Amino acid sequence: MDARTVSALADLARWLTDPANWQGSHGIPVRILEHMELSGLSVLVAVAIAMPIALYLGHTGRGGFIAINVANIGRALPSLALLAIGLVIAISLGLGLGFWPTVFALVPLAIPPILTNVYVAVREVDRESQILRSIEVPLGLPLMLAGVRTAAVNVVATATLGALVAGGALGRFIVDGLALQEYDQLMAGALLVALLAVVTEVSFAALERATVPPGMAATG
Repeated sequence: MDARTVSALADLARWLTDPANWQGSHGIPVRILEHMELSGLSVLVAVAIAMPIALYLGHTGRGGFIAINVANIGRALPSLALLAIGLVIAISLGLGLGFWPTVFALVPLAIPPILTNVYVAVREVDRESQILRSIEVPLGLPLMLAGVRTAAVNVVATATLGALVAGGALGRFIVDGLALQEYDQLMAGALLVALLAVVTEVSFAALERATVPPGMAATG
């Protein structure tokens, strides 16, 4: 490990252990809560949109191919393009900068894995015993949660872009660190986002395992 790397890691450690960075409206706890609020709301909106559609299409077997491919448009669009679209929508609705443009950008990113996994989960259940509430949903729940897990991790990682439109959350550390050439702040923001993504991944993975019916293997 060369001297520059050691120096950068030392600066990162000093920044993270500085009490001033853990206090006030711009402190780490506040930014983490903002990031969780932004990501959580975006995933919940995506679930509210994608889940009913996927359950219906999976149960009836109608139009699933079209719906999934339409939803995947959100996955194909660049994140910055989605953010620009979200910004236009938010401004046109009078919602301003920051939070809501980011939500509007993140929801299309979260919909495809939820829609796809829920649809596949319902379709894979034994068609001879197709009762949506008592059979399809419980048996398919782990796979459904896998879709929500993928969406949540993607959203947590991408929510940093909200700082580009005057948003808060952990992306603020990255953008401000870059603008001010405070690379310890930049690295701290990136590290905190990565840790939050890992916690999200592990939490949903544990939830998936907990919902696997007895006698069935986990999906992943």
